[in-house]
Amino acid sequence: MLRAIRAAWAAAAAKAAEGGAAGAASAVWTFPSVLLSAFVIAWAAEAAQFFMSQGLALALLAWLQTLPEFAVEADIAWRQDVPNMTANFTGSLRLLVGLGWPLIFVVATIAHRRRTGRWLKEIVLDDEHAIEVIGLFVPILYFFAIWWKASLSVYDAVVLVAIYLAYLWILNRMPARDHEEVEELDWIPRKVVGLRPGLRGAAIAGLFGVGGLVLYLVTHAFVDSLKALAVTVGITEFVFIQWVAPFLSEFPEKVSAFKWASTVRQAPMALMNMISSNINQWTVLAAMIPIVYSLSIGAATPVPFDGMHRDEILLTILQSLLGMVLLLNMRYSAFEAALIFVLWFVQFIFPELREELLWVYAIAIAGGFVQVARGRRTIAAFAEFARQLRRPGAGLRKPK
Repeated sequence: MLRAIRAAWAAAAAKAAEGGAAGAASAVWTFPSVLLSAFVIAWAAEAAQFFMSQGLALALLAWLQTLPEFAVEADIAWRQDVPNMTANFTGSLRLLVGLGWPLIFVVATIAHRRRTGRWLKEIVLDDEHAIEVIGLFVPILYFFAIWWKASLSVYDAVVLVAIYLAYLWILNRMPARDHEEVEELDWIPRKVVGLRPGLRGAAIAGLFGVGGLVLYLVTHAFVDSLKALAVTVGITEFVFIQWVAPFLSEFPEKVSAFKWASTVRQAPMALMNMISSNINQWTVLAAMIPIVYSLSIGAATPVPFDGMHRDEILLTILQSLLGMVLLLNMRYSAFEAALIFVLWFVQFIFPELREELLWVYAIAIAGGFVQVARGRRTIAAFAEFARQLRRPGAGLRKPK
């Protein structure tokens, strides 16, 4: 029955898509539906985070909050639509770094000025956050190999999942750190956390179920409505799916992170929430693509990338690598936030400058390492990462 409903909705959206402007009207119900499912899943994730292993909470919260992005990418991969597959994957990662990271700083510095009368100069990361900073480095390095061979295979998927599992294992060994308190949750997840154990588990499962059901029913139609709307407004499908789809599917996650940033005290945690999402998309999301693609074809088949796809992937790699290099000193300054945003904004407004921006990113990364060589920038994250690995493990988290 669910398949029949999903097929009917998808057929309606596909038929509408053939009608040009009329097809774009399907966005009136598909866009809000995706947002609704994303918020419901986010509420469930925020409630569930209080009852899982301490070190895993933030990483799994980031993963659960981006399930809608996974659903959209899976739908595109099932269609074997390599250009839009690449567009959505690279766009979601570049939005997180280029827009999400800078906005974390903007929200934190505005809140800081309101309270103290002074602008915030930098966000200082906690020692434990070296795990996320270095955790971002490993999949980025592996993706250079994927970019070089111009394909993403099931074998790559195995390696990427192994990297993510190793990251979770390390996080799970970490001792307790500062987390969001129950009182800081939105009304719905706060009420869920306050329920008695049996009812609480059922409520969390129910929220996940409802959000997942809506997502399952509407994802295919959502992608079709994006394509129709792109035609209507005169924008290429590639650009529209690269920016609009991930913006909508990741919106609830950004809302949660900005809420934490507004406390100033939890701004480092907000930034780590974004970085955790980067890590799970570089690993689990990327690993899902060749698996779904191969299942659709009926045989293990690598996803091929042409010249433009490789440029998009390399641009995404270099952007994340620059962000990681800037955080190696365990600090995130106003200048660094501005640099990341400006470079993203230029590629958003002028996508034809793709090749020129590759050089700009490469020069900026090289500049960061030159600062390290001259002693003007530390690489404290590596030493702190090694120190964290020697610390004892964590227990289970309890709500405050």
